[in-house]
Amino acid sequence: MIDASPQRGQPAVAVLGAGIMGSAMAHRLLSAGLAVTVWDRSASATARLAEAGAVAARSAPEAVDSAAVVVTMLSTADAVNSVVFDGGVADAFAKGCVWAQMGTIGVEATFSARDRLGAVRPDVVFLDAPVSGSKGPAENGQLLILASGPPAAAGIVGPVFAAIGRKTVWLGDAGKGSQMKLVVNAYMSILIEGVAEALELADRLGIGHRQLKDVIEGGPLDAPIADAKLHKMDQRDFAAEFPLEWALKDVDLAISAARGDDLPLLVALSRQWHQAVDAGHGRQDVAAARLALGRQS
Repeated sequence: MIDASPQRGQPAVAVLGAGIMGSAMAHRLLSAGLAVTVWDRSASATARLAEAGAVAARSAPEAVDSAAVVVTMLSTADAVNSVVFDGGVADAFAKGCVWAQMGTIGVEATFSARDRLGAVRPDVVFLDAPVSGSKGPAENGQLLILASGPPAAAGIVGPVFAAIGRKTVWLGDAGKGSQMKLVVNAYMSILIEGVAEALELADRLGIGHRQLKDVIEGGPLDAPIADAKLHKMDQRDFAAEFPLEWALKDVDLAISAARGDDLPLLVALSRQWHQAVDAGHGRQDVAAARLALGRQS
């Protein structure tokens, strides 16, 4: 049961973007007793959160006008710019509020958002704070928050980050969080493609998935994310926890941030996942990378 009664001394929070991650984060904030206002282009997404105790705003500017902390969980830089700068949110921010940009939009876009905000609203604090984790960790308040920006903001966003995350790592100036997120997701993506190709090889050699799991389990190769995606691939469960198209977006952002094509494994992985997305698997879980191999479909 969610206790949506706001607790005295807690910051009012606005969440812009109520997709898989944003809605889960909003539920966690409500369960912690924070006052939460939500906005999303989809009225059905905010209606479900309103039933849980959030205030569903009619517009993004309306959502933020009295919030001490504004969380954006939007999928791309274009979406962030459209909502915040072109959609009137920057003008509507409350004086002295903290804007926590928590979606993965890339390093250059993060710097651009910081600089644009500073030019039009120097009284608003910008935090670059992408999260590591997917649907399950978001629902359970177990996200890893990769925060960067003014240290003074830590006290303001503390109750918010405590509600949605298991740990917050402060990394320095704004932009460092986005840089770390790309590194972490590059590592994760390589692991997941490795699992997909290992399963393909096992199938070609006639090795059972259960045997493979038994060999890996408890040893140095037993990474939790790899185990989770191996299980989803084995069960052919491609319900989206972290959609493949989002994972591919992050891979491409990492390649772009590296300013070159001399990351051969990531470049090849990007090419492979583009084929999977083009084949119609983009909105399925990243485990659907398995479907782009061999005779899978």
